[in-house]
Amino acid sequence: MNTQFTSPKGFGEILDQTFRLSKNKFKDFFLIALIFGGPIYIIQAIIQLSSGINFFREVGEGDAWFEQILASFKDPTYTETPTNLGQDISLLIVGLLSVLLLPIAQAAIMFAINHIRKNEDYTIGQVIKEAFGRFWPIIGSSILFGLIVFGLVIVPIIAIVMIGFVVSAVNPLLAIGLGILIFLGAAVGIGLLLTRWSFYFGSVVFDKQSPGFARSWRLSTGRTWKLMGLYIIFYMIISSISFAVETSLGLALGNSVLLMLIVNIVSLVTMMILSVGYTIMYLDLKTRHEADDLKDLIEDYNIEK
Repeated sequence: MNTQFTSPKGFGEILDQTFRLSKNKFKDFFLIALIFGGPIYIIQAIIQLSSGINFFREVGEGDAWFEQILASFKDPTYTETPTNLGQDISLLIVGLLSVLLLPIAQAAIMFAINHIRKNEDYTIGQVIKEAFGRFWPIIGSSILFGLIVFGLVIVPIIAIVMIGFVVSAVNPLLAIGLGILIFLGAAVGIGLLLTRWSFYFGSVVFDKQSPGFARSWRLSTGRTWKLMGLYIIFYMIISSISFAVETSLGLALGNSVLLMLIVNIVSLVTMMILSVGYTIMYLDLKTRHEADDLKDLIEDYNIEK
């Protein structure tokens, strides 16, 4: 057993191991992500090229260069004439492939890390095969989680709109203040609930428990705020990287196919980092949970004696 995974970790230790492991095994993890994401993004690039977007540099109308660049980022799907049915179907296929394949890529990375944890040799083909072995439980549980997220988001929105509409008839300023308070409270509450349930994916992949929400809830007990903080840190880092790349290269390339490909490659790297971080978080929860179970068994044994 790899000693890096045998003891519970603090906030900073999880971040440190995430980036260290991502660096040391970058080739393997990125190749897994590329195998699944590459074909999707190639299809997307072909669709954009067929719709008339330039490959190297895309500019719009305007006198100054920055006006031309900004104009290139207008919605490319908007036209005064009806859209091409074939392109719409192709974009739908790209979205469907992303939903089906990217979770399997994450599962394959998780299996690779699990082999590293056990000091076992592995191949890319082996972990991909293991991930596909959990295909239907992963997809089914992910769809269910998506429906839960949709419900948790849409209900507060409806409540805020209804309460705001009623209160605004009496006092518009009070309606705005109340709406902000409800929004902040709902955001924190939703974040905590999703954090408690988010480790369903690890339960489905490693422990073969579907949909895994009950186990995720048990594992995250007492660690919710720290876990949500880790999620926020990871998403801030990932968003900063993506924003920096898209903004800097967008000034030179405009909304071109090449920019889209570069941004998508960066998104594969950030997805890989997030997958590694998620796996380490889940394995850390398992280590803590199993240690607690062992303590309970020892206490029960001592009581019986």
